[in-house]
Amino acid sequence: MKFLDQAKIYIRSGNGGAGSVSFHREKYIQYGGPDGGDGGRGGDVWAEAVSNLNTLIDYRYRQHFKAKTGVHGMGRNRHGAKGDDVVIKVPVGTQIFEEDNETLICDLTEEGERFLIAKGGNGGFGNTHFKTSTNQAPRNANPGQEGDERTIWLRLKLIADAGIIGLPNAGKSTFLATVSAAKPKIADYPFTTLHPNLGVARIDGRGLVIADIPGLIEGAHQGAGIGDRFLGHVERTRVLLHLVSGVEDDVALAYQTVRTELEAYAEELAGKFEIVALSKVDALDDDAVVEKSAALAAAANKQVLLLSSATHKGTEDALRLMMDRVEKERLAEKPVETDPRWQKTVLEE
Repeated sequence: MKFLDQAKIYIRSGNGGAGSVSFHREKYIQYGGPDGGDGGRGGDVWAEAVSNLNTLIDYRYRQHFKAKTGVHGMGRNRHGAKGDDVVIKVPVGTQIFEEDNETLICDLTEEGERFLIAKGGNGGFGNTHFKTSTNQAPRNANPGQEGDERTIWLRLKLIADAGIIGLPNAGKSTFLATVSAAKPKIADYPFTTLHPNLGVARIDGRGLVIADIPGLIEGAHQGAGIGDRFLGHVERTRVLLHLVSGVEDDVALAYQTVRTELEAYAEELAGKFEIVALSKVDALDDDAVVEKSAALAAAANKQVLLLSSATHKGTEDALRLMMDRVEKERLAEKPVETDPRWQKTVLEE
């Protein structure tokens, strides 16, 4: 299935049904009076987050969604039925924006979450509604209100616990393939990864979802290379694993290049907890490992993890560090439950 994380669609809610102009006609009843029913309300357009989708590819082939018009009112005071709703099913983590692609309408982050994005028009009143003591035979009824129409953007931000970032060929896809069952494309040329990949890794009986983000290069925030459009997928992560390839001539410059792009994209993203690792250490001799890890530690101002996905060196340590941080943040986000037996009761005088 092809990955698509952004789509533009047109939606329209249903028009309300028209009210009916009708008079009661029955044998032996001389003055039946008005009996026109009201029109039904138009269908709504809803967005719903579902768990069995991880891409917006369906909306490349269908961009127009229209709810049904409400049924018109009829004689004998029969009111029209409501028009059928339209439910747009999107992956968990989808944001919906106005046509300007900047004004956020809603953010669907939990399975089953629904949001009304276009309300159907109200049905019109039938002539029964207008009957009064001075106007006992009204011959007018209301048409139904028109539905709302708008163009919206769907933007998917994957829900992952940890994100892997780094320059092209830093070993991100190889690490993901080593620690999970994901099978990303791996090759010895830049920009092998053209879209984010997700994998589920397990360590010490615990699991976390990892997102592999396509490589960043200098000027990515200005559109260089693949650009920074995929960085949105790590905005929801709790921890970043920053891989710097040991075969880089200047590991400090490689680290700083990616950090500059993160800061240019979003200050919040640049401030996330970061684990820095020197990857592909199996391709270096001992002296080079010591030299480059020291240079990287000085640039990052933190301890550097030595990593080799080919020999599995440091992979478990990286997973434990990520898992510990993820669990720590999960506990911090979890509301504290207080046993009601220990709560103090304040009696109002």
